[in-house]
Amino acid sequence: MLKEGMQAPAFTLADKDGKIISLSDFLGKKVVLYFYPKDNTPGCTRQACAFAAAYGDFEKKNAVVIGISKDSVSSHLKFAEKYNLPFILLSDPDLQAIQAYGVWQEKKLYGKTSMGVVRTTFLIDKQGKIVKVMPKVKPDTNAAEVLEML
Repeated sequence: MLKEGMQAPAFTLADKDGKIISLSDFLGKKVVLYFYPKDNTPGCTRQACAFAAAYGDFEKKNAVVIGISKDSVSSHLKFAEKYNLPFILLSDPDLQAIQAYGVWQEKKLYGKTSMGVVRTTFLIDKQGKIVKVMPKVKPDTNAAEVLEML
């Protein structure tokens, strides 16, 4: 797992519209980078909607919100349209960023073990350094906790 003070790993992924986005595009801004398991699941939907509800506050703090999952570009588009998500959603089907950030881990659900994305949020400063790592965040409180830190 990445630690606070480390340089955030670079990535380049497609957003919900197929536009190519790189982390380096946001140097000079604070970045809230959150990894989540799957579009349109209850926890992920609550988390995304909480970020959407607080989006104006993030903008006032000069912070960019980016959500990443391994869902497809078209899945992200439907998810964003369904819930009016104003922030960036990036598709990482090859696990490029997901593995670079160490959030692809063994998970246990109902006694069954599988690999998946562990819901994790990273706060990245204007120079691209990780200032906060928030592992296993709660979907309902994550956005408010990040806002407090900003």
